[in-house]
Amino acid sequence: MSALDNTGLDSGTRRAMMETGRRVLALEAQAMMRFAETLGDAFADAVHTMMRARGRVIVSGMGKSGHVGAKIAATMASTGTPAQFVHPAEASHGDLGMVTADDVALVLSNSGETRELADIIAHTRRFSIPLIGVASNLESTLLRTADIALVLPKAREACSVGLAPTTSTTLTMALGDALAVAMMEQREFTPEHFRLFHPGGKLGAQLVKVEGLMHTSLPLVTEDASMADAILAITEHSFGIAGVVDGEGRLTGVITDGDLRRHMSGLMDRRAGEVATRNPKTIRPGQLAQEALALMNARKITCLFVLDAETGARPIGIIHVHDCLRAGIG
Repeated sequence: MSALDNTGLDSGTRRAMMETGRRVLALEAQAMMRFAETLGDAFADAVHTMMRARGRVIVSGMGKSGHVGAKIAATMASTGTPAQFVHPAEASHGDLGMVTADDVALVLSNSGETRELADIIAHTRRFSIPLIGVASNLESTLLRTADIALVLPKAREACSVGLAPTTSTTLTMALGDALAVAMMEQREFTPEHFRLFHPGGKLGAQLVKVEGLMHTSLPLVTEDASMADAILAITEHSFGIAGVVDGEGRLTGVITDGDLRRHMSGLMDRRAGEVATRNPKTIRPGQLAQEALALMNARKITCLFVLDAETGARPIGIIHVHDCLRAGIG
């Protein structure tokens, strides 16, 4: 008998568990590879049909297919394709009103014979709503009725009795991802588009631009300004810095607390241009705030002036490291 480890498992049981996990992953991976090899024209037809929809992609499925369908709808909605999950049982009790003639229906069923789907399938036929069916049986009611049939490969379920939806749901989930990504690429979906659908949380924070965080009330003085005026500008704006501009409003340097200390001797007899540090690091409004934070960390500074996108010379904003941290960037 094998000795128990500190979790209470003997080594034989632990090995058996790991072997099961590896077997399931390998079996599902093999099924995915077979699916990739057999994906055909129907996939492109489905992408084209969904992209042409004036309304939404209505995803429906029962049981485990329903759980997968809800995820597929959420993935599409977050990547530029208006989509909504409609539960087939609820559809039979009033929610069919959510499915309009402008929509496309994506209906999921491994067997293709799920009886709860009958009403939503009939609704698409009655109102000429394009129907994309996903199932493993080409001769099933769903795929014979559908305008476009996406056939899942015949693959053994990964569970020990071969009945629990495992491999089939993995294939369906992956197909949903493939459809969503294909539509993203056809629409040339950018990180900026992605941010619009993910304004909250870490993803949204990573894609916030400088212009969304910068301050527009700026501590600026001219080259010939007195140091009394420069110190007043630094104090009033609380950034610990003042920008120095020439006669045309172009940023030529900055004055920081460090510059004040370095020029302490005779400081009040100098002009701003004499004390300023030249060629300061700056950033543009359209750059990611994450880039601004990285630059500030690399240069060990706390602020960056934001220069206008047109000339790249005139200051239009200022961003502080604390602005980035408050926005969840870092």
